[in-house]
Formats: sequence, C-alpha cells, structure tokens
Amino acid sequence: MYFAALLARTEDGWEASDTELDDVETLADLADLAREASTDDDTVLVMIEQEGAWFGVVRVDGEDDPRIYVSDAAAAARSSYGEILLTDELLGREPGDDGPDLDSLDLDGTEDGEPVSAEDDEDPSSALITHGPLGDDKILDDLGISAKELQTLEAEDALSAIAEALGASEVLETVR
Repeated sequence: MYFAALLARTEDGWEASDTELDDVETLADLADLAREASTDDDTVLVMIEQEGAWFGVVRVDGEDDPRIYVSDAAAAARSSYGEILLTDELLGREPGDDGPDLDSLDLDGTEDGEPVSAEDDEDPSSALITHGPLGDDKILDDLGISAKELQTLEAEDALSAIAEALGASEVLETVR
C-alpha cells in the first residue's frame, strides 16, 4: 500500500495535501506537481512511502532541480512509484546505459508490501541496484533533520517522524 503527500511551506507554516501519482510518469512531472502546490516558490516536499518497505522524499525549491532521497533503492526499484525517483543521474549512469531496465523488472506484488522472496534477490536486474539509501541524505538538514537521522528512520513511520520534526504532523495526519 502506498501513501503520497505534498508538504508545502508557506508563511503560515506547512500545508499538506495527499496526491495521486497515477498520472506522474517522470521526475519532471513530479516536480511540476510540487511546484503547482507552492506559493512564492517556497519549499515543497513530496513524500512517498510503501508500507514497511521504503520511503522517498523529493524536495523542490522554486525552479531548482529536485533533490531526491530514497531509503532503500532496491526495494524502490521493485515499486511502480519508485521508478519515478530512481533516475539515471541518481543511479550514477548515463541516460541510455544498459544498466537495470526498471521497466523490465517483474512487479511481483512486492510493490504492495509483500515480502521479497529469495528468488527475487537472485534477479540480475535488481542486483545492480543496491539495498540501502540512495540520493541526497542532507535533503532535510536545513529543516532540522540531519543525514544521520534520516538514514536511521524506519520505513513504517518515516513520514510521520519527518512531519513531526518539521512541526507538520497535524497537517500530514489530516490527509493520511
């Protein structure tokens, strides 16, 4: 089960809205969605979680390039929404490289929170993407969450913990 929300910083604090990612196909689409939620080019956080498996945070500050953090790249690679965040740049490869083709991954139900079987771990395309965090772990430093704190968050309650640290837990819970 997935949950996705936008947290937009405003003069009055944080505003939250849940968001559907069904029409989002690329990181650029996701960044545009975030920018639409912003007033005055303020910071917008797109937070995505797959229950118990992984979470991701995309930070959009005005027209700057989005910054991305994914808690477990291999788990996200098996996810239909994780594919949006795992860009060639984030994976450290040139566009068009013959690295793992995320479209060819067998979405076998793990994207819905089912445990990964031993057979899935043997899939050569997923073996090229490492388990563990990937991206900008300093994405929330200036908002009061250090890289170390971000890396130690458990997928089950990461978004709540982030919102609490930002002083936005009430607004996030209203859209959950």
